[in-house]
Amino acid sequence: MNKKIAFIFPGQGAQYPGMGRDFYKEFEAAKAVFDEADAILGRPFSQLIFNGPAEELTQTKNSQLAIFITSIAILRVIDLKPVVCSGLSLGEYSALVAAGKLSFKDALLLVEARGRLMQEACEKFPGTMVVVLGLEPDLIQEAIAPIGNVWIANLNCPGQVVIAGTKEGIEKATEVLKEKGARRVLPLEVSGAFHSGLMRSAQEGLQPYIEQLNLVETDVDIVMNVPGNYVSSIQEIRNNVVQQVTSPVYWQKGIEAQVKNGIDLFVEIGPGKTLAGMNKRIGVSVETLSIEKVEDIQHATIG
Repeated sequence: MNKKIAFIFPGQGAQYPGMGRDFYKEFEAAKAVFDEADAILGRPFSQLIFNGPAEELTQTKNSQLAIFITSIAILRVIDLKPVVCSGLSLGEYSALVAAGKLSFKDALLLVEARGRLMQEACEKFPGTMVVVLGLEPDLIQEAIAPIGNVWIANLNCPGQVVIAGTKEGIEKATEVLKEKGARRVLPLEVSGAFHSGLMRSAQEGLQPYIEQLNLVETDVDIVMNVPGNYVSSIQEIRNNVVQQVTSPVYWQKGIEAQVKNGIDLFVEIGPGKTLAGMNKRIGVSVETLSIEKVEDIQHATIG
């Protein structure tokens, strides 16, 4: 039976020292990705991925590159053909490479610029993010609208909405949301307010890079964060990559669109198993395989 396979890729926060090292040692195709990344970047970046220190790896300018490189190294070893690819925030860049719409080199240099510009924005416009549990997005939007400098950032799965903003704005929002009946409001370990208006300078800095990108049409579909749906036009793909820096991520909506389109199997490629967990909470009934370690490939059974 030919399964309709979707590849999904993780975003920032999934990094840890040592990720991908087993693929580097075991597979020439994976080693080639780490080596090529080092050559393009002009520094032994893979050493930071494999050995840390964790504090340095966690910096936005490093974690984005590290997750992207590791995800593509694992991708190169997987002998499966997807019909569609998507990625959570940063993971969208891995998805564009996996779908053949963007070259590894172009994506790598773009992710390097994105990480650097977003880190600069975090330093210039300090902010934070929290996850709100047990309240509907409409109620959250209504509650935060009068506060100012607070935005909905991620709609990941039912009952879990991430908001981002200034520290003062998020403190106020936390009080209001608890009054409105939020079950919990939990801080996220992030260095800034991603997918919010505080990232405007990063978006503006990234736009010239994206406008020059060589994006190509392929027979593999892409589902993008900004609309939470399939996107086919190259110009729309380009616009969405720009908008994604400050716009909410409609992850749940994008996964549901793929299920509706008859996907039989999701394959999560890269560090962590966060997306598989989200699929469960979204209520995806088909299987999600997470490929993070070499043994995950050895144990995978794909009929």
